[in-house]
Amino acid sequence: MKRTLSLLLAAVFLWAVCPAAQAEDAETTELVEVSARASLLMERETGTVLYACNEHEQLEPASVTKIMTMLLVTEALESGTIQEEELVTTSEYAAGMGGSQVYLEEGEQMTVRELLKAVAVASGNDAAVALAEHLAGSESAFVERMNQRSAELGMEDTHFCNCNGLPAEGHLTSAYDIALMSRELLSHDLIRDYVGIWMDSIREGAFELANTNKLIYYYEGATGLKTGSTDSAGYCISASAQRDGMELIAVVLGSETSALRFTSAKALLNYGFGGYTLVDATPEGALPKVPVSLGEQETVSTRLNGSCKILVAKGDGDKVAVQLETVERVTAPLSAGDRLGALTVTVDGETQQTVDLVAGEDVARLTYGGIFARLWEKMAMQEG
Repeated sequence: MKRTLSLLLAAVFLWAVCPAAQAEDAETTELVEVSARASLLMERETGTVLYACNEHEQLEPASVTKIMTMLLVTEALESGTIQEEELVTTSEYAAGMGGSQVYLEEGEQMTVRELLKAVAVASGNDAAVALAEHLAGSESAFVERMNQRSAELGMEDTHFCNCNGLPAEGHLTSAYDIALMSRELLSHDLIRDYVGIWMDSIREGAFELANTNKLIYYYEGATGLKTGSTDSAGYCISASAQRDGMELIAVVLGSETSALRFTSAKALLNYGFGGYTLVDATPEGALPKVPVSLGEQETVSTRLNGSCKILVAKGDGDKVAVQLETVERVTAPLSAGDRLGALTVTVDGETQQTVDLVAGEDVARLTYGGIFARLWEKMAMQEG
């Protein structure tokens, strides 16, 4: 399977030259254009890159920056640091943001929920700064958190200078890094209530919002995520969509027109959905228990320490095989998470993934009294 994927990717690269890249849609065998300075297609569950062109070139992301802003706000909501109905007061600085905005006025109060909606749907620069100041005290302090979180996600091509993507010297990222932060954002169910909105309103219905990501309206299975554009960045998008249990992330940076970014993202998504499928190789039924020597219980339950989902080319699903190996016996004490074996997933005989099989619970060691009591119990059973 590894060789098959390598050959497929090699073929794509022969066809693809940015800009005006071309990749074969595996379902229709027609050529589709990808016109951008850089682009990338990633499967969200496994993080597998299916297509890439100039993916590590440092470029301006424009408002696609707000993916990281939304991630930090979402994480703060989930941790309880802030609440969706909490009021945010707009500063003079936030109200003065240019570009796309929802026209916040200094001193105006709006809930975190409405401001996050304004960022996700209408790409409000003023709303992004208002949230940043509310969460971190100042935009600069919030940007420090953005760069720290980027480092934690392995975004080595990225340096943020602001929270909204307005042009700033040194404010750069890459198609690959955008896919990484998009993947992380989409792991939070809360944000899906925002990025998937087509039309909505704020200020009790007085101000209408329409999603800048037109794929939400017309692309089957679209789930998000964020657009961006400036004169220097060109037209950008991180687009996500889900079909048949598989979610893809298509990143397009530096297209010449808005229409080209959408058709390019659609072409990448079509390529992924047409050529690949996500297979769950988790064994059916209960996992085996492992015998325990000198433990307060005679067996220990097991669990898989990770996902067994793998990406395969369409038509290769019947080539997936699973082999489960466990230790014959283990001696107490045991802690939950101790390795007791492994599950190996192969495709056409080649190993694609190995997931550890671990103890599902703690098992304490028997005391001397416990050992004597167990021996006595076994002797009594034999006599009976």
